[in-house]
Amino acid sequence: MNDATADLLFDTVERLEKNIVARECPAIVAIEGAKKLVMSDYDYLRDAETAQAFETRVAEKAREIGAARWVLAVPQVWIFRPPSTIAVRAVSNHRLREGEQEAITWMSFDGADGVDYGRVAYARRPSGEPVFEEPEIFDVGIRPRREMPGFVLLQRCLTED
Repeated sequence: MNDATADLLFDTVERLEKNIVARECPAIVAIEGAKKLVMSDYDYLRDAETAQAFETRVAEKAREIGAARWVLAVPQVWIFRPPSTIAVRAVSNHRLREGEQEAITWMSFDGADGVDYGRVAYARRPSGEPVFEEPEIFDVGIRPRREMPGFVLLQRCLTED
């Protein structure tokens, strides 16, 4: 990941962290091209159709401003299932179950540098205040599924309509 994309990642994650502290859970995307644009969607986690519609709108804006890079960050609950399966679900006000952890799932794209995936894990103090770790970049092979945040956005950015 180059410095410009890393800066955009930290900015996007910081924006989402502030929302999570305020008990809001939007998806946030920052796009850099001819100008910088930040978009959010509070209904993103409601269902797949809503998420895909948001990512489609973002891809249209990315084309409009000639995006060189973007970062999408989404709050989710990660579910770790032995031996090595990870599933995700939408965040909620319910307590976490065994094997679950709250995290910001993110995807970055840079036209010159490629795609990176990662997360920012966080835990909550007894008061409910979240404590965030540093962004983690996955260095293992990832095969994103269509349901992964950013999948539709990436596909739309890589293909011509």
